[in-house]
Amino acid sequence: MKHTLLFAAAALALSACSPSPEPAESTDTAAAPAAAAPAAPSADHGFGPEISAEDFAAHVKVLSSDAFGGRAPGTPGEQMTADYLVAQFERLGLQPGNGDSWFQDVAMVETTADESTSSAKITLGGEDRPLAFGTQMALGTRTAKPEVSVDASEMVFVGYGVNAPEAGWNDYEGLDVKGKTVVMLVNDPGFHVDSSELFSGKKMTYYGRWTYKYEEAARQGAAAALIIHDDAGAGYGWDVVKNSWSGAQYDLTVADDPEPRLPMQGWITGEVAEKLFADAGLDLAEQRIAANQPGFKAVDLGDATFSATLNSTINQSSSRNILAKLPGTERPDEAIVYTAHWDHLGDHSATHGGDGNAVSAGSGGEDHIYNGAIDNATGVAGVLEIAEAFTVQDPKPARSVVFLLVTLEESGLLGSKYYAANPVIPLKDTVAVVNLDAMSVVGPTKDFVVIGLGNSELDDVLRPIAEAQGRVLVEEDGVEKGFFFRSDHFSFAKYGVPALYAKGGIDHVEKGKDYGREIQANYQTVAYHKAADEYDPNWDLRGVVQDLQALYGVGRELAGNEAWPNYVEGNAFKAARDESRAGE
Repeated sequence: MKHTLLFAAAALALSACSPSPEPAESTDTAAAPAAAAPAAPSADHGFGPEISAEDFAAHVKVLSSDAFGGRAPGTPGEQMTADYLVAQFERLGLQPGNGDSWFQDVAMVETTADESTSSAKITLGGEDRPLAFGTQMALGTRTAKPEVSVDASEMVFVGYGVNAPEAGWNDYEGLDVKGKTVVMLVNDPGFHVDSSELFSGKKMTYYGRWTYKYEEAARQGAAAALIIHDDAGAGYGWDVVKNSWSGAQYDLTVADDPEPRLPMQGWITGEVAEKLFADAGLDLAEQRIAANQPGFKAVDLGDATFSATLNSTINQSSSRNILAKLPGTERPDEAIVYTAHWDHLGDHSATHGGDGNAVSAGSGGEDHIYNGAIDNATGVAGVLEIAEAFTVQDPKPARSVVFLLVTLEESGLLGSKYYAANPVIPLKDTVAVVNLDAMSVVGPTKDFVVIGLGNSELDDVLRPIAEAQGRVLVEEDGVEKGFFFRSDHFSFAKYGVPALYAKGGIDHVEKGKDYGREIQANYQTVAYHKAADEYDPNWDLRGVVQDLQALYGVGRELAGNEAWPNYVEGNAFKAARDESRAGE
């Protein structure tokens, strides 16, 4: 690392993108991409049985080191990560979590667009307007085809691109978009007019997530879909889009993915959209307002057409989920699952398939490794610390505890999506999921953030534990940003498994809320999905220890009793849980 940025963070994670390797002969025989991996560094540290800041920091420092190359799936960094994690699980005396294997193979497709031979343009009024990759648009394909083209596809503005029958809302009502390019807003209806009457008010629903919008456009038969970016609606700046969509993109194979796919999908900047609308005789600001009115009708963008050709290198490979188990003493077929994603964005230097552009302030134009210290070496380290606490507790847990470290979160929660569709322990027997992602290193706080507070009865398990620490449960800042849909617990929630995603808040016990907000904003601006997300020895880890103790406490309670938590009445995921548990 060429620089050290002294920041602390209460970051909330975005799902986005990463790659995969070959298992060490000494640990397993599961297949993974062949890549010569250097020996993984080990923590020069004497670990103790208690959850501690020192042990946590030692794990984070190793996992986010430059030697791991940003932990991209399909790279030597994956192998090094796997070696390190298996070594830790073995040190703790845990069992392999998938039969006699520490791994669950996840077949994946690696698609790397060649921007030098690819192109995209909007044609309006007979004038071709080329779109520059990265600065004006981000574009990709999930077809696993080396060449994909869209030729003179009519463009239509479909508002938020939402079809929600239960809400009486359908932006595609009476519309045939087969072969067309749909242009849409990010977030939910109601967001851009600050309405509390539509959908869940300020809080984003899944209809507001970009992943849903592409899925729905595919169901409607569109040839392409372009989302108009704005910082507030997306919850992050254009740089996050650019960095997440650049370089190699990873996906499940078509056969392993039940969701529909578009031939081409991407984003355009607000500036591009404003000019497009203006030249089509429309005002983007006015259309944003109109799109929030019940009964909104899609609008043709004049004679505008979209054309694009994507030439890509396609590689078939695999990555791995890494999992360990502590068998229950009384009901081993029932399990509490702790999750964290081990992957990050890798090395973006030109020699590793990136654009060679430095993205971190103070890097001197030299740092291309996205170390992912906060996102998500902290979550992985947290799971390891919790696992160690379980191994020394007395009495041993009655139910099994599974420690699941998933791949390809940064590519759209793919590792957890694969596990949820192919669980080692049936989901009907999975009591709860506790997810750790981008832990807060802001220091001790009076608040404990539950992303999606009020969704499930797991809040009631956590609340007395937090209160005993002198803390209060609060919902996340920025509920409009859809954080509940942006980390791996969501893959389980869709199947009805109660899932808890919680972390330290912003109300610092000594310095107050303004301090916490400043730290959080700094992380989002300076380091999130950038090379500046690096280990900092000056982090205040007192809050992390509290968080880990509380999250361990949730699992300890559930692993020691016979409770079956559920989603609350009226929650969209409750029906799936009720169905899976019927007859038990």
